[in-house]
Amino acid sequence: MTTALIPPARATPSAPATPTAAARALQPWDGIPDGARYLPSATENVLWGSLPCAGDRPVLSIDSGTDVTIDTISHEGILEDQGRDPRAFFGSHGVDAGMVLSDAVDLAASDIQRLAGGLGPHVVTGPIAVKGARPGDLLKITVLETTPRVPYGVISSRHGRGSLSGEFPLGPDTYSAFATVRDTDDGTPSGWLPLRPGAEPSVHFPLKPFLGIMGVAVDGMQRPHSVPPGSHGGNIDINLLTAGSSLYLPVQVPDALAYVGDPHFAQGDGEVSLTAMEASLRVKLRFDVVPQDEAVRNFGVLSGPMAQTPDFLVPTGMDEDLDTAVQNCVRAAVGLLQARYGMDPSLAYAYLSAATDFNISQVVDLVKGVHARIRVEDFLP
Repeated sequence: MTTALIPPARATPSAPATPTAAARALQPWDGIPDGARYLPSATENVLWGSLPCAGDRPVLSIDSGTDVTIDTISHEGILEDQGRDPRAFFGSHGVDAGMVLSDAVDLAASDIQRLAGGLGPHVVTGPIAVKGARPGDLLKITVLETTPRVPYGVISSRHGRGSLSGEFPLGPDTYSAFATVRDTDDGTPSGWLPLRPGAEPSVHFPLKPFLGIMGVAVDGMQRPHSVPPGSHGGNIDINLLTAGSSLYLPVQVPDALAYVGDPHFAQGDGEVSLTAMEASLRVKLRFDVVPQDEAVRNFGVLSGPMAQTPDFLVPTGMDEDLDTAVQNCVRAAVGLLQARYGMDPSLAYAYLSAATDFNISQVVDLVKGVHARIRVEDFLP
């Protein structure tokens, strides 16, 4: 699989940097400056329903420290239970055909047999080889920018897989709520839903765009299913990973083979109905290799993903059982405080109880996730 890295010259205006009701969709190549590293979500550059493994060839190879602009596609609106025809699906909600992403249309029309292969719903762009990354290192992915590609999104409940499985959806079919993006009275871009089907949108909520899937390839020749997260990252759904935040992932195969997907405009901790406000994003990311000795010195030996925001260190814990996921997160937090600050483990355990919030990342992805928010300022001199 290959992709062009240098876009053709074109006089296309840049998309807005904040989520507003844009006049048009941000189609592939739109607004990409000459010379930028860019990875479009063309069909040959994505996997639909599975995640990369060691046997996959990269669609892009970069040096450590490189910034890459990447298009992502939301799975909502292209799935079989929505007709696998995004123009028809979004058109039924009043979206003009020109406001539907062409790469989403192309993927939906492709010959990928997702259901026959027992695959997940998510579209992931990649893998990207980060030259020099080796098992034992960490791959640091920093989110520099997130730009909505459309002014709408979808929140769905399906398969009896939400937190109230057996109760929702209320009928036998998938329930998909169509959400729009527009400003509140004070000019703040927000997501909007109606109180009742068919009513005008009157309920609004903040937009905090982030990628639900960020990961590295697993060892071996078997691609993982896209739904459950794990030590490779994947579908971790941590809503703190907005612009300005970073994710550290233990490298499992040479060159890491990184990938991203599952774009969100907004998500509450828990993501209780199965999906949140799912909608396509263009992101600008920086990929850095953290050598093993530096990684151990700063974070200890990480067995899974760890995030960092300007305010928090964010260790994670995962398991099919939520209680065990919490325990794993607490252990990871104690180990992080020992390695990074030399803190006594009993004192670290006490500190976490007194000062740290443990949040449920999501409860709907088979493997449940918990993340802790350790305030960086608590440990400043």
